[in-house]
Amino acid sequence: MTRNNSWYENDSRFIPGHWQPAVLVDLALSRGIDSHRLLRGTGLFHEDLQAGRARLSAQQFLQLIENSERLLAAADTRFLFGQRLLPGYYGAASHALQHSADLGQALDTLCRHRALLSPLLSPRVLLDEKNVYVYWLDSCGAGAQQRFLVESAMTALLAMSRWLGGMPLPWKVSIAQPQPRQVEQYWVNFGEDVRFDAPVDLLSLPREFLHQAWPSASPTAGLAAQQQSLQHLQELGFDASFLDSLYRHLLANLRRQPQLESVALALGMSPSTLKRKLQKHGTHFQQQLDLARKHMALYLYQIKGQSNDEVAAYLQFHDSTNLRRSFKRWTGLAPSVLRQFWQSD
Repeated sequence: MTRNNSWYENDSRFIPGHWQPAVLVDLALSRGIDSHRLLRGTGLFHEDLQAGRARLSAQQFLQLIENSERLLAAADTRFLFGQRLLPGYYGAASHALQHSADLGQALDTLCRHRALLSPLLSPRVLLDEKNVYVYWLDSCGAGAQQRFLVESAMTALLAMSRWLGGMPLPWKVSIAQPQPRQVEQYWVNFGEDVRFDAPVDLLSLPREFLHQAWPSASPTAGLAAQQQSLQHLQELGFDASFLDSLYRHLLANLRRQPQLESVALALGMSPSTLKRKLQKHGTHFQQQLDLARKHMALYLYQIKGQSNDEVAAYLQFHDSTNLRRSFKRWTGLAPSVLRQFWQSD
């Protein structure tokens, strides 16, 4: 059973304002945006950010992002923000990230310390025989700001791996939206190997790059920073968000056909409380269940190479026809087209 105090929610005020929020504030101020207009509706004052006193909730941070996008009105805002995010200056977690021995250790640090390094999005890593895959989950109900967050996170990981690894890596980028008119920003920041209309926002890389040694690594300093960061998480009392905890439970129990009542019991709350929490985060149970099913279907098709019948049986669909119908609703693609999408050059 998951303890109901082992996560943070979108109104939990624990994000230091002088960490990730300050990166966005300074970017906006550098482009002439007035701080009062930038912070309107957030309940924050610039002086508190500067003094290191402010602790933000995800709701406040998302309002700051909304204000920034509206006031800056520039296609490159999310990319410039992402370039500044990692390793960052976020205490011991950033030191641990900066002293990673290789990309594999950096990804492990990013996932384990996500509440500190990526509080609004939860990174997830998958491996198959040839590739490593990275995708992100909405941690706090990002709503209209999720596109900004995902593309910033992609930019951050690409920029960090290039800097700490000492060279650009051959990442492939999949974007779950149609190709925009201002596609040049994607080419500049992601390279030319960008695919739009993808079933999921995803970064992939040949597995051989996962354990290539990084020249700036310091194992002793990195290990000490890992321990300090874990202590920080223990003091906070959580290492993941409510939505992330729910997703992990659903993903692990898909073969049992999870229902709202049984999931609420497993999370230590009543069904009505679970409904209220989901509503507070701008979602509902069926939406979260479909997200877990979608990701599991993609995993089974792409990484495990399973057939329609095998995937349908795993996800407890009566037949493959119902699965194909649902899969197209989740991703916009039929399973047969999915295979062509990933296998095309």
